[in-house]
Amino acid sequence: IHGEYEAFSHVLKNGSGSVKRKIDDVFGNTLSRQDKQSLATLIYYPAEKMSRILQTEKNPDDWYKITLYRLIAVCRRAASKYTRSKIRKALPKEFAYVLEELLTERGDLQDKESYYDAIVQTIVRVGRAKAFIIALSELIQRLTVDHLHIVGDIYDRGPGPHIIMDKMMTYHSIDVQWGNHDVLWMGAAAGQMGCIANAIRICARYGNLDILEDGYGINLLPLATFAINTYGDDPCTCFQLKGSDSYSASEREMNQKMHKAIAIIQFKLEGQLIRRHKEFHMENRCLLHRIDPEKCTITLPDGKEYPLLDTNFPTIDWKKPYELSTGEKEVMERLESAFRNCEKLQKHMSLLLDKGGLYKTFNGNLLFHGCIPLNEDGSLKEVQIYGKTYKGKELYDVLEAYVRRAFFAVDNEEQRKGRDILWFIWASPNSPLFGKDKMTTFERYFIADKATHKEVKGAYYRLLENEEVIDSLLREFGL
Repeated sequence: IHGEYEAFSHVLKNGSGSVKRKIDDVFGNTLSRQDKQSLATLIYYPAEKMSRILQTEKNPDDWYKITLYRLIAVCRRAASKYTRSKIRKALPKEFAYVLEELLTERGDLQDKESYYDAIVQTIVRVGRAKAFIIALSELIQRLTVDHLHIVGDIYDRGPGPHIIMDKMMTYHSIDVQWGNHDVLWMGAAAGQMGCIANAIRICARYGNLDILEDGYGINLLPLATFAINTYGDDPCTCFQLKGSDSYSASEREMNQKMHKAIAIIQFKLEGQLIRRHKEFHMENRCLLHRIDPEKCTITLPDGKEYPLLDTNFPTIDWKKPYELSTGEKEVMERLESAFRNCEKLQKHMSLLLDKGGLYKTFNGNLLFHGCIPLNEDGSLKEVQIYGKTYKGKELYDVLEAYVRRAFFAVDNEEQRKGRDILWFIWASPNSPLFGKDKMTTFERYFIADKATHKEVKGAYYRLLENEEVIDSLLREFGL
């Protein structure tokens, strides 16, 4: 979904094409393709479509009657697979009785057509047709999607993840398999500083800082002030926005400075984290100590030297490159407090914890985001987590247990381990939600050679079409 609220909303309205299929099933060749399309659009956007049609409709009462009959027919089709009790729970209160009468086949009536006709005529006569059409359309949408699975990545890139989360909080039946971008925000909400820096950096990169400020009420002024004071004369050209043209020149400049400031903080925090957890085996992602400030180059772990596109690092102490400056520390402390104390963000994370997990088996299907860590021969890869090794389903279960500890553990050390594992899930080559050899964020900003930007996917992606391998994975999860 990646924050694309309008696209997400449209998929819910059309049930990924299910509404159109129901219209085809009901009307076959008795309606033209154009009429079917018009009816489908009415069901997706009833208020908007109706106001357009009624501007040119010469006999609105006739249109109301025909449309109501068509919608009732589609609604009956959508309701046909459910029990009466389930349908009753889905009915909008205002029209519950009338809808139940129209949707239920009455065997005790001599003249059913006249009875239903009388109801429709009355709805039109008392001026309730518009409201009734909206209620019917929304009921069809509701019945078309009985249960919604969201297989990860609600957050980042697009401008509306917070609006999507609000919608999910009121949805009738839902589950979520966390994606690495969701886990990143869970880590930020739990106060993991590496996750906080990443979440802010991605918002800055895509011109979405208003998600934090307006959507969640997180104050970015400390970061903005620090960025201006530290990078005031720096054009920060490596930190330009991706895909947003709605900013003025001064806003764009401010965004780029904040973008650079938080990126440098991120690289320091991640270096600290990797060095604290040798068992993550990610030392090759500590890059700041590999910079030669005199030559303005960096030597990557493969031994090759590259010139840097940006050589202004006023906050890096080259003797202790991963240590935050006093100003950076103050900024991060305030941001950590803002993320942890943001009521709306915590409510959204509670929904992900309550309705979500790393995987789900449902109706004989295995749902998960990303990949299952595998060796090249298709066998399950063993991954070390805090001194013990796990693979397959067991790996998912232990990672999920640590995620929950980040929020609920009473013991401070267990809580910290949980928080750090959220960052590990976000970025580690051994994470089932990432599954590439490295996350080349630094290289994308600072090195021109695109070969260094390459992130090689793990064995799972090469074995995805191998039936034997996939069968063994299903068996691993009891399917």
